[in-house]
Amino acid sequence: MTARLADIAAQAGGSEATVSRVLNGKPGVAAGTRESVLAALDVLGYERPVRLRQRSAGLVGLITPELDNPIFPALAQVIGQALTRQGYTPVLATQTPGGSTEDELTEMLVDRGVSGIIFVSGLHADTTADMGRYDQLRGQGVPYVLINGFSDKVQAPFVSPDDRAAMHLAVTHLAALGHTRIGLAVGPKRFVPVLRKIEGFRAGMKERLGLDEAETEELIQHSLYSLEGGQAAASALISRGCTAVVCASDMMALGAIRAARQQGLRVPQDVSVVGFDDSPLIAFTDPPLTTIRQPVQAMGQAAVRTLLEEIGGTPAPHSEFVFLPELVVRGSTASGPGQRRGPSRT
Repeated sequence: MTARLADIAAQAGGSEATVSRVLNGKPGVAAGTRESVLAALDVLGYERPVRLRQRSAGLVGLITPELDNPIFPALAQVIGQALTRQGYTPVLATQTPGGSTEDELTEMLVDRGVSGIIFVSGLHADTTADMGRYDQLRGQGVPYVLINGFSDKVQAPFVSPDDRAAMHLAVTHLAALGHTRIGLAVGPKRFVPVLRKIEGFRAGMKERLGLDEAETEELIQHSLYSLEGGQAAASALISRGCTAVVCASDMMALGAIRAARQQGLRVPQDVSVVGFDDSPLIAFTDPPLTTIRQPVQAMGQAAVRTLLEEIGGTPAPHSEFVFLPELVVRGSTASGPGQRRGPSRT
């Protein structure tokens, strides 16, 4: 028990005596200090004493695509923790192939009386989808926030990474290494993040390599957001002479590495690969993956903060909050052909 008190006190930045007073429900502790101790319990994985557990302020739904892509569980964890800290109970609803649709999951959550819903990479990101479903949800009095994929047809707060800036970062990095044939492996054209990544890729290729839109077009390959999709897209791009491939997800990037190896090529000596997400464990692949890091923590917390403002009756602006990504350079990128001994071209 003494060891546990010491751990909690160190985490909370207080004394063991103060921790003891909080755990035993004694008076004389400032509200901020009490919250710090309770947060330390949560961080260290200790259960709160029953008398200190906050009653749920309500349920909040979180609708995500399938959890095969590790970026979605990562986002769900950040959002779930942020909701729990505010006294809400997160309800995770996951779409799976052949399973419940987004509309069915939404209806289920509304029937259970959720206080609000956060949609991650949902139909709002699909330019061909009917956005009327979101107007209908607002008409039912259910606040919501949308992550990844902006639509001016939906009057709600959006939270997104800057997809254009992400691709510009990737192209700039690879061009500086001397690559002149850089390919882009992305998902289907109908999705907003895909269209934005293409815009950023075109701008980067024009600025860094002087390629026009037509020249860049043959370096773009659409596929599925999966390991197999990345493998198929990268195979096509490598066959067109690409010495570097930028991928729209880390899963696609792992497929690109497999494609290169199947053609007897080495990564990064023969082909450089850049991912997107920096999802958990991606630093431990072979080779460790150079990728664009989505600011998952900041985006998840912003989505929760915005939703709770909506629930509290002080609506956030119905606009898009855009978060800058970060290039994380690891072992899957290297100098392009002919650049091994000479200086890098920029």
